[in-house]
Amino acid sequence: MKKIVSLAVLTALVAGCMDTASNTEATYGYDGFSEEQLAPAESTLNSNAYLMAAAPKYYIGSPYKIEDVQYIPGEDLTYNQTGIAGIIPVELNGSKTSDGETFDSNQLVATSKTLPLPSIVKVTNLDNGNSVVVRVNNRGPFVNTRIMDLSSAAAQQIGMNGTAKVQVQVLSNESVAVKNATLGETAKPEVAPAEAKPATVEAAPVATSGEYSVQVAAVYSEDNANALAKELSSYGNAVVVHEADMYKVRIIDLDAANARRVIDALRTDKGMAPGLLKSGKWVNADSI
Repeated sequence: MKKIVSLAVLTALVAGCMDTASNTEATYGYDGFSEEQLAPAESTLNSNAYLMAAAPKYYIGSPYKIEDVQYIPGEDLTYNQTGIAGIIPVELNGSKTSDGETFDSNQLVATSKTLPLPSIVKVTNLDNGNSVVVRVNNRGPFVNTRIMDLSSAAAQQIGMNGTAKVQVQVLSNESVAVKNATLGETAKPEVAPAEAKPATVEAAPVATSGEYSVQVAAVYSEDNANALAKELSSYGNAVVVHEADMYKVRIIDLDAANARRVIDALRTDKGMAPGLLKSGKWVNADSI
């Protein structure tokens, strides 16, 4: 039986591996939305209690494919990978994560394509050796060049101004503890059966002059954007919008009911965290 580490022990671990980075004014172009400026973390919010709190649900999800790469979410308490990490845009503040939480860029949180949600991991910036313990509570990033995105608070802790090469290590005892805390308030983890077939997506009726658009991704490759738009065409009128140096995949011309349906379907079927625009302006994806 695995030993569950107390909050006091995790506090010491978090304190030991977090090196406070100097404040930076650099900006970073995020693949999902637009450029953001790193803001100082509100340390009063970055509490150990938040890291280990029960989530609304324990989420694993079904296998999915992005840019012709297949991802198979699952439990892996030995997970230890290196790759490129980016920063989650603060524009997503207030949006729902894949495990039902509300995203807050001032918390020490991160995204992962495959780890269970929530999981507790240690992220080390391999450029300077600084580390931070974060709570993984959302799917992404949906670009194959990165294995993880961090909140601005977590990025600041390890001196990240933009992208950086990182090592991501699951903290097994803490991840089991937060899983158990979550399952104590919910029924069963959402684990897809081993032989389950991909869900069939039925195209929803689409309004021809709706004021809502659902943004699925934004990438630098036009070919990748076109491929993703084609893959998502069954959800509605999927188009590629070229803005600045980015290609943004959006499902457009939706009324409120169809926008709600598309957002829910993308979260359930693809494990995505789409954004929502109303008449070209960003709004909370759960405001409709």
